[in-house]
Amino acid sequence: MFRRWLKHKERMAEVLTEATAEKAAQYAAHSERLEQRVRVLERIVTDKGVALADEIEALRMVPDKHPLN
Repeated sequence: MFRRWLKHKERMAEVLTEATAEKAAQYAAHSERLEQRVRVLERIVTDKGVALADEIEALRMVPDKHPLN
């Protein structure tokens, strides 16, 4: 009887281990996808940020053409 119970417990531990490994793989894949998205967003912000800074500097160099001057 004890051996049967022990065999059952071992099998339950194996099933739990497999389920845990599967969840870990899913989380790792999800984490990788999120990291890729963050990299893309960082690149967009960085590229656009430099271009925006250049545009602002270009506007500062244009003489003010206000009609009251």
